[in-house]
Order: sequence, then C-alpha cells, then structure tokens
Amino acid sequence: MATSRTNRLTEALYNMQAAASEIEASAIVSVDGLIIASALPAGAEEDRVSAMSAAMLSLGERIAIELRRGTLEQVYIKGDKGYVLLMSVGEEAVLTALAMANAKLGLIFLEMRRAVETLAKLL
Repeated sequence: MATSRTNRLTEALYNMQAAASEIEASAIVSVDGLIIASALPAGAEEDRVSAMSAAMLSLGERIAIELRRGTLEQVYIKGDKGYVLLMSVGEEAVLTALAMANAKLGLIFLEMRRAVETLAKLL
C-alpha cells in the first residue's frame, strides 16, 4: 500500500522529534499559512500555529533583506517556557518546532537541518 505524501511528511516530523526529544511539537507550514503536515499535541490549534509561523517567516525575511543580513536561515523566539524555532524548507514552506526551555539548541538545529533536507525532497 502506497504511503501518502502527508503521511511521509508527518513521519519525518516524528523522526525529528524522536532524534531530539526536547522538541515537543512540530509542523510544516506553507508560506501562505496553511498546515501541510503536523506533529502537534492534541488540542493544538493548527490554524493558529500555521498562520503565526507564516507571518514570522515573512517578517524575518523582510528584516533580513531590509537590514542587509542576507538570506534568512532561521528564526527563533525564546520565552520563559521554551522556544519556537522556524527554518525554511525551500521556497514554499517553513518547518516550525516547539522546544523545551532547557533544550540544547545546537542539537535541535542540527536535527531540524536534517529534517529540512528530507522534507524538501518530499515537497
């Protein structure tokens, strides 16, 4: 039985989370703000996560351009209860990850980059 693209994308998200256990949730969002695939906890508002992820990516890209910082690679937001991390997946999507406050960011960024390589091939 063939596995759907969405199932393969979701599996890649769960694999990333398994490799970096400090990632609590993740999603792939289109630049238009629509969920492509997610590994979000039950009760999470996918629409809200996707809209805010797309808005942050767009704002980050604009800031990088306006302030002549080159091509945007990642955006991260640190709160007292954890991180929201965003990384581009090609031209049309963004990988969003929610991480614990005590997360080892180097490991998480490494796993996110690995996931982006896989996700880009699937998109």
